Amino acid sequence: MLSEIKGLLSTIGILDVIDIIIVAIILYKLYEMLTNTRAITLVKGLIVLLVLTMISDWLGLHVIYWLLQKTVTLLFVALPIVFQPELRRALEHIGQGRLFVRSNLLDIQEARGLVSEIDSAIMRMSQKKIGALIVIEREMGLDDVSSNGIFIEGIVSSELLMNIFIPNTPLHDGATIIRGKKIIASACLLPLTDDRTLSTELGTRHRAAIGLSEQCDAVIVVVSEETGTISVAEHGRIYRHLDSDQLKQYLIPLFSQKSSVFRDFIRSWRNDKK
Repeated sequence: MLSEIKGLLSTIGILDVIDIIIVAIILYKLYEMLTNTRAITLVKGLIVLLVLTMISDWLGLHVIYWLLQKTVTLLFVALPIVFQPELRRALEHIGQGRLFVRSNLLDIQEARGLVSEIDSAIMRMSQKKIGALIVIEREMGLDDVSSNGIFIEGIVSSELLMNIFIPNTPLHDGATIIRGKKIIASACLLPLTDDRTLSTELGTRHRAAIGLSEQCDAVIVVVSEETGTISVAEHGRIYRHLDSDQLKQYLIPLFSQKSSVFRDFIRSWRNDKK
């Protein structure tokens, strides 16, 4: 046995090691993209079926093995349909060279500036009791949600957000989706939550925010049209009565990437050159 292992190891070259490392990195990045999405539960179920298929074959359970084998085959045919949003997002990342980099994340200074614009608009809308529903995209793509709204692709600013949610305008109803520094779309329809235990004080905007947060990892900011109360929905839960400081503290980590010594050195060097 030991000699067979040594013989196998002796056949492995540098290119084989590089090949294995590349495949491992790709598989890890794919797993990272599926984490915190509904697709990850389907992947786990598929893995369980594959394990059961191998066990039934090893034990000689021919009928069970035949049924599981046919089921797995059908699932592999259905995978492109089930994982259509995730596959589309992965292909977009590859085409734009963003498979290994999350370009939506900003450095801490840019993130603070962006959050300041969002916070300024939300505070003004809260004071004037203008209803608003703002979705901040994270790891999971929201192209399927933005496709039912009006395409904008504009840089985030407090003025643009205010104009979007002015009452009695075409973009007022529905949600606005933010991806990185850009507003992708407005007047988007969100799924309502089925949770019947929620307070009757929560209107359609709050229920839509909770409904979307139950299905993906997005963070949704809500401004109540009746009270001006600011709320944030995440992972199926809603946090209400936030003030400006609390909102900024909540939002900045969503946009900012971890700082590095090298990046800080380059930034300080550029500032010295100005």
